[in-house]
Amino acid sequence: MALKRCDKGHYFDTDAYSDCPSCGVHDLDLQNTQVRNVSNPSIEEGVTQVRGDKDSKQRDTGVTVAIVRKNIGIDPVVGWLVCIEGPEKGRDYRIRSEKNYIGRDAKMDICISGDETISRENHAMISFNPRNSRFSIAPGNSRGMVYLNNEEVGIPENLESYDLIEIGQCKLLFVRFCNDKFQWN
Repeated sequence: MALKRCDKGHYFDTDAYSDCPSCGVHDLDLQNTQVRNVSNPSIEEGVTQVRGDKDSKQRDTGVTVAIVRKNIGIDPVVGWLVCIEGPEKGRDYRIRSEKNYIGRDAKMDICISGDETISRENHAMISFNPRNSRFSIAPGNSRGMVYLNNEEVGIPENLESYDLIEIGQCKLLFVRFCNDKFQWN
């Protein structure tokens, strides 16, 4: 796996994506960046490809999709974590609907790669429940501790805007996007 950092600071796997999937391609009437078909050399490298339509046989039918993505066709941002202290100070991390696993491995939903004190996989999990618009944080199945507002997280705890989460050496501020004033439909 070859990781590349785009101009906006997102990391992405160049073996799987032709361009940064977080940024997409601006000012073009294209859908989301598509995962590169490595087995098909006819796809031009470095060029964003339009995703197949709903009847396309190119879709991977074995992949689990979040309910919100299934209903509206996208996996939208529902909130953010912003690193306010630690090795990744100034970076932001997108929270998507349902479960988001946190770790330093690139395959984690929220990859905090610059802090070696964070477990590679499943250090913690942040979830957004689209039915009741609630966010929560839970410890992962790793050795590392998780703190919410200076208290240890031992069981899932509700998150409120501007709560302080400590994972490894990073202090992360939680910022909610979806709330009673806005919901993705």
